[in-house]
Amino acid sequence: MRLDTFTTPRTARVALLGPADASALRGIRELWIVLHGYGELAAPFLENFRCLDDGTRLIVAPEALSRHYAGRLEDRIGKEVPIGASWMTKEAREHEIHDYLTYLDGLHAHLLTQLNGATPAITVLGFSQGGATSARWVASGSVPVARHLLWGCALPPELDIATAAAPLRRPNTVLVVGSRDRFAPPDAVARERERLDAVYFPYTFESFEGGHRLDTQTLGRLAASNSGTNSVQRPRPTERLSSAPL
Repeated sequence: MRLDTFTTPRTARVALLGPADASALRGIRELWIVLHGYGELAAPFLENFRCLDDGTRLIVAPEALSRHYAGRLEDRIGKEVPIGASWMTKEAREHEIHDYLTYLDGLHAHLLTQLNGATPAITVLGFSQGGATSARWVASGSVPVARHLLWGCALPPELDIATAAAPLRRPNTVLVVGSRDRFAPPDAVARERERLDAVYFPYTFESFEGGHRLDTQTLGRLAASNSGTNSVQRPRPTERLSSAPL
């Protein structure tokens, strides 16, 4: 037996918040592309961003291409089963990464045609599994990202943040975590920050009271402080940008 591969078209689903008509789109100042976590869908995830929908932003949530029924098989019989989506698994990993990078590049090109020549500052936010996805996309250098928000996640370990990830260093990177995030305990946070500090990776840090979730108050504060430029200084390995854990 052998396994073969080939490329096939897919229809992607995207949820959007913000102006819809062409004239209003030309006036937006910010484009946010927000990537959901494992087991989520685009539309419910985007509900977290209604606090940012003030007419100056277009907020776009692409949905991962691999959907699945959630929960145990025996719990699904005779019930309305929730559906989630995943950006990738360890199976055919490299192909899945290539596919979602191509997908996100295509989304960006699609959005540019809708913006009618507007060039808003681009913020990319990745939550949980979407954070690893966003980091690989930003690192590819195919999109001019002004700010990169990594929420409840770490940078993928295979990315060479010391020498080979200039596009990943270019945006204003913000690490965000809840104080009770079970997927980002204090020891893991400390290790990640030490890894970044050791190679002078530029970032700032935000924390909030809560678990593994988005926080609208923190989102609002980050949106209000968005300048669209990378003004963060590289930390020295012996310095800390914040005493709070990631």
